[in-house]
Amino acid sequence: QVQLVESGGNSVQTGGSLRLSCVVSGYPYSNYCMGWFRQAPGQEEREGVATIADDGHTTYADSVKGRFTVSQDNAKTTLYLQMNSLKPEGAAMYYCALRRWSYVCWSGSYTYWGQGTQVTVSS
Repeated sequence: QVQLVESGGNSVQTGGSLRLSCVVSGYPYSNYCMGWFRQAPGQEEREGVATIADDGHTTYADSVKGRFTVSQDNAKTTLYLQMNSLKPEGAAMYYCALRRWSYVCWSGSYTYWGQGTQVTVSS
C-alpha cells in the first residue's frame, strides 16, 4: 500500500521560510514523478507548485520560481519543498503526490496523494 505523509506546515509571516517534507512508503517502482500541489480556501482545484522526476528533473510554477525548491533525499523516500520569501497568496493546504513516470511530470493526473499540510502566511 502506497502512503504519502506530509509534514512541516506552519504559520509564518510574509517573507518567511518553511520546509515541507513528504515521506513515501510502499511504492514498488523505481521510476516516478512526484509533485507538490496546493489548494487555497475557496479554490476549486489544486494547482501545481513543483514536480520532480526520478532523474531529478524539476519543474516549477511561474509564481514560485526562484523562491521554492523541490528536492528528494538520496534514498528517494522523502520529498522536500523549501519555500522562501513566502507571500500571503502562498497560504494553502499543500499536498504531495506520486505517480508512475511520464515524460512530462507537470502534466497529467497523479495517482497517490498525501493528506496535506497547512501553510498560513500572515502579512
